[in-house]
Formats: sequence, structure tokens, C-alpha cells
Amino acid sequence: MTLEDMYVRIFKALAHPIRIKIVMNLLDGPLCVCVLNENVDFSQSNLSQHLKILKDAGILTSEKDGIRIMYRIKDDEVRHLLSVTERIIKNEVQMMNSKLSGIG
Repeated sequence: MTLEDMYVRIFKALAHPIRIKIVMNLLDGPLCVCVLNENVDFSQSNLSQHLKILKDAGILTSEKDGIRIMYRIKDDEVRHLLSVTERIIKNEVQMMNSKLSGIG
């Protein structure tokens, strides 16, 4: 696998609204599937598919805690990536607002 392939795998895994929502829910710490399922509007099997994609991309990790499976963000750099992305979005919104203000 090339370096470019690795980039694509990570960005593809994050390029779905449900998967972003899952990762955002895990920013405060590990959660079990049952809690994640409450925060996502999909069936448990669909959620499991999204979790597998995020695990395969190296974004999440899981461990068994009794009968529950707990998911967590694997690397704190994922938090940094989301933070940078949020700043990019805020800058874009700010620029759009500035352009709209200049029209009136």
C-alpha cells in the first residue's frame, strides 16, 4: 500500500456523515455500541459496518469490556485533524459571510 493509498483510506473513512458523527461522539472518550447506536439513526448492523470501516482505516480501536465492545479514537492526531477541519470550515463560513456583507 502506498502513502497515497493510506491518505485515501483515512479520508474515505471520514467522508461519510454517519462516520463523522461516530468519531465526534467518541471525542470525549470511549463508548459502547449501545450508546453509539442511540446517537445514530441507523440499525445496529449498519452502525457496525461504519465502525468496521473506521477501524480498518486506523481511526478507531475497540476492546471488550465484559459483554460490551467499547470503541475509542485510536490516535489523538484524529482529534487534531478534526480540529483543523473545523477551523477550515469556520474560515470558509467567515469568508462567505464577508462576501454576503459586501453585497448589501
